[in-house]
Amino acid sequence: MKRIRFTDEQIIAVLREHDAGAKTADLARKHGVSEATLYNWKAKYGGLDVSEARRLKALEDENRKLKKLLAESMLDQAALKALLGKKMVGPAAKREAVAHLCGALEMSERRACSLIAADRTMIRYRSRRPPETELRARLRELANQRRRFGYRRLFILLRREGETSGINRIYRLYREEGLTVRKRRARRRAVGTRVPILVEARVNARWSLDFVHDQFALGRRFRILNVVDDVTRECLAAIPDTSISGKRVARELTMLIQTRGKPGMIVSDHGTEFTSNAILGWAIDHQVEWHYIAPGKPMQNGFVESFNGRMRDELLNESLFLDLGHTRQLIGAWVADYNTARPHSALGYQTPVAYAEKLTAPTGAKPAEALIAAG
Repeated sequence: MKRIRFTDEQIIAVLREHDAGAKTADLARKHGVSEATLYNWKAKYGGLDVSEARRLKALEDENRKLKKLLAESMLDQAALKALLGKKMVGPAAKREAVAHLCGALEMSERRACSLIAADRTMIRYRSRRPPETELRARLRELANQRRRFGYRRLFILLRREGETSGINRIYRLYREEGLTVRKRRARRRAVGTRVPILVEARVNARWSLDFVHDQFALGRRFRILNVVDDVTRECLAAIPDTSISGKRVARELTMLIQTRGKPGMIVSDHGTEFTSNAILGWAIDHQVEWHYIAPGKPMQNGFVESFNGRMRDELLNESLFLDLGHTRQLIGAWVADYNTARPHSALGYQTPVAYAEKLTAPTGAKPAEALIAAG
């Protein structure tokens, strides 16, 4: 700060000499100042005594402090507006906020930390973790291949490849790489107590049938008949066509029984294909119990409905179907991957085929214990 050579009392004494009749040039030469300085003193202190000059200086100092406080308050408000909408939870978010305040608003680090209640040692901390470049690259590659897989299924796929990292590390890298899958809207939850149907834990204990609809690139619609084993979660058949009648359903089930075996029960809704005479006659001829769910209660057929959701999310919404042949090729490849490679959370992240082999193994569960809740 520039040092002032003359005090207020000295300046007022010089101005009194000028008022007494001394010439400006003589006063300037006598006190070693310029004539412009004398005129400035006269504009500021003219007509004041010593006490009034001191009071004016005190007012100026107070005004300067108030301006500084107002400027700081306005700067704080601008900083808070800049951070509005940002979640400052966790060290990483606070480091980002401090960097933004220091860069955009030219605020000091100390003031920025005080504003968001952050410790300066935490802000200055730099992680010493290894970059894990290869693991990140492989995680991104798997996530691009399986765009609707969350971190749990990606963790299972990495474990199959021999990766020893725990699920917490995979989740951290999954978040840092921005691979989070968009969540679906929350569904309504049923009110009341559900009584599950106990089904023997064996292959072909119960099948579920349902249709899924989609369309080709040119706009023509087609439908897919899905057949799911409720116990092993295997997709036994996914048959796409532009039209599937009750007779076609009966024919497909007959061919499926020849390769798979006869189910103990089949569950479906009240669609016209499933309530036709062809299906009723087929069930009687093959001595298969056919169970219809209550109208308007699709969750009574929850296994195939869940499968339909996975197919819609991972295949139908992600693919462009050109024609029927192309559709059959894509669906066949996806069903094979679903049964043999995709980890299923309800089966302890085993594949449906691996779980079915475990059930049919000689060391499987005893008949008295082989009951699961289905539906």
